[in-house]
Amino acid sequence: MPRTDDRVEELVTALRANGHRLTPQRLAVLRVLGKSTDHPSVEQIYRKVRRQYPMISRATVYKTVETLKGMAQVLEMEFSGAGNRYDGRRAESHPHLFCKGCGRIQDLELPALMREATEVAERAGYELLGHRLDFYGLCPNCRSGSAVDTGARMTKANKAGGQ
Repeated sequence: MPRTDDRVEELVTALRANGHRLTPQRLAVLRVLGKSTDHPSVEQIYRKVRRQYPMISRATVYKTVETLKGMAQVLEMEFSGAGNRYDGRRAESHPHLFCKGCGRIQDLELPALMREATEVAERAGYELLGHRLDFYGLCPNCRSGSAVDTGARMTKANKAGGQ
């Protein structure tokens, strides 16, 4: 995985190479995506960028994320009931751990499993175009927290994420 500053530069280069203007607001969105390890939602990106650029619109954030997604520079993860989250640091498909309590998403490194999946697909005659592998549970913080119902915690996480 590239260093975060390198990844932001890659995103800048990709936008420019595809004929897109680089406004200060777009650059701020790229920085959030390129540096975030927490797989933010569009609403979370918007709130972070808005601190520096109070006049930015949600539409600018949505359009920037959609443009990057269309250029295969951002990985979109759809979660039923938890909204879409985005990985700008690592745009290729990779497995994740998803906390059902707080909504935290963590990247997983499973190279042997990924090689095995590719081999199985090839043996079956498939061209593997992508994959989605998520593991669900409770993160250490949620496990040690109060005995609040998991559904209630997830609802709270959805509201905190703007979903």
